[in-house]
Amino acid sequence: MLSRGWLLCAAALAWTSAVAQASGPREDEVYAARVSRVFDGDTLWVKPLEGGRYRKLRLDGIDAPEICQPGGTTARDMLAGRVLDQVVQVRVRRYDDYGRGLANITHQREDIAGWLVERGVAWSYRWGRNPGPYAKQEASSRSAGLGVVADPAAELPRDFRRRHGPCPLP
Repeated sequence: MLSRGWLLCAAALAWTSAVAQASGPREDEVYAARVSRVFDGDTLWVKPLEGGRYRKLRLDGIDAPEICQPGGTTARDMLAGRVLDQVVQVRVRRYDDYGRGLANITHQREDIAGWLVERGVAWSYRWGRNPGPYAKQEASSRSAGLGVVADPAAELPRDFRRRHGPCPLP
């Protein structure tokens, strides 16, 4: 016969396991997926090749113009042209307040976020005095006169959102 303490311990372990499984995808999760939709220059939907639900992801480390902001449709179209309907490798670092996985996405061994910043259609995501993970790519695209990052009048997306709120849904 099992002791009461043993039964409580077994019940606690079973509950913890159930909660972990119900909480959804894990951080630092790595998987292959097909890109099914590109919403804007830094947000897309993927379907894991191993099965399961579609997942909404945000490219980690960059900020692309909002879709209703100058440069927004260009950023979306460049991202879609590169990865839509393609198989990509996804590494989810964490989840944001909207439930999107913040992910590093590679296609044909190239970091897609860095690829967008190199072309001047997205900024390296800054916080405080930190210029972000793609500062070198941004400086290179700015000095080459590429895209919105080279435009001195361009407004950072977070400032645009603060002034105008979210873009209306299409």
